[in-house]
Amino acid sequence: MADMELFREAVTAWAAGGPGDPARELATGLAVRAVVLLEGPSDVAAVSALAASRGRDLEAEGVCVLSMGGAMSVGRFAHILGPPGLGLRLTGLCDEAETRYYTRGLERAGAAQQEFFVCAADLEDELIRALGVARVEELVQAEGDLRALQTFRHQPAQQGRTPQQQFRRFLGTKKGRKIRYGHVLVEALEPDRVPAPLDDLLTSL
Repeated sequence: MADMELFREAVTAWAAGGPGDPARELATGLAVRAVVLLEGPSDVAAVSALAASRGRDLEAEGVCVLSMGGAMSVGRFAHILGPPGLGLRLTGLCDEAETRYYTRGLERAGAAQQEFFVCAADLEDELIRALGVARVEELVQAEGDLRALQTFRHQPAQQGRTPQQQFRRFLGTKKGRKIRYGHVLVEALEPDRVPAPLDDLLTSL
């Protein structure tokens, strides 16, 4: 839905210090009931891919999936979207290392009761563990990135790291790669292998 994209743009502009009226009007017109706050576009890609695989149209359900551009922005977005602002239900994914930002940001925004689901390291780590490194390497090969992966693995900085750690780093070495693999890794999951934070998030919506 193009209108939901307009809502995302209006919310992002509001969070950056712009006016709130456009977001308020769109939220009412689109009957937005919940916003999924995610750190970046690769997380958005993964959540969207899982929803599609389960036959769900989150936008039609009044759910906006939104990239905040980093964990430290959660308080600002919670303030304008939660109880002090639009009064919407908030949820999302949180990296374990970033929980302090979420706890503090949500408390300051008066949204401490909102439920977020914690990934052990990050969502990419959860997906790689769920698939296993052998399957991830198959997917990398199918995407035409095997040679780039092999070159990356031979870099001095990668020596001593586990294959799983190498995959996580590799996904972030080229612009757009994490977003693309957000789709690829989720689409390759067996239904019973979806990481718990991602599964619980979608089930809660």
